[in-house]
Amino acid sequence: MKVLAINGSPNKNGSTYTAISLVTAELESEGIETEIVHIGKGAIHGCIACGACKKLEDKKCVFGDDAVNECINKAKAADGIIIGSPVYYSGIAGSMKSFLDRLFYAGSQYLHYKPGAAVAALRRSGGMDTFHQLNNYLNLANIIITPSHYWNVIHGSNAGEVMQDLEGVQIMQNLGRSMAWLLKIVDAGKSSIDLPKPQTRVRTNFIR
Repeated sequence: MKVLAINGSPNKNGSTYTAISLVTAELESEGIETEIVHIGKGAIHGCIACGACKKLEDKKCVFGDDAVNECINKAKAADGIIIGSPVYYSGIAGSMKSFLDRLFYAGSQYLHYKPGAAVAALRRSGGMDTFHQLNNYLNLANIIITPSHYWNVIHGSNAGEVMQDLEGVQIMQNLGRSMAWLLKIVDAGKSSIDLPKPQTRVRTNFIR
């Protein structure tokens, strides 16, 4: 089994990476392979709602100059996903928001009923707002959200400070153990329990 983790911070080895690494270390100790993808410091185009990804046979985004399409391909093969972001103005970092909008709009069908988790890293305030925003992507993709014993938020303005948040560290470690357990349960059930049958989605516009 393999879990894809996305570090939504411009800083490759900062607080968000450290938080994700605490989770992936627990997964790897349970024999589950992990890969952390860094979205980097480059510009990431936002979704323009063109709908091309729904019409293309390979379901890719029309913008191919960043890691979105690469991660869509990785999502196909992954058994679970972790999305992590630093907190910018009590919300998801801008580049990560653009990344997630396109990744989930074009590729969410490859993540249905797979275990997933959201992680937020911050210095002081806005962690819960960001955590809830990240979970919106997981919910709308029919992802099985992994539990921990508290909200998946960790504090520290750099990697060293993050490791001093002992409660946050424990939350991330427990999240990793819970995700490993959930991945194994889902894998064990594949041979005997069918996934829910998809239905044609009903869309209602409130202004006629």
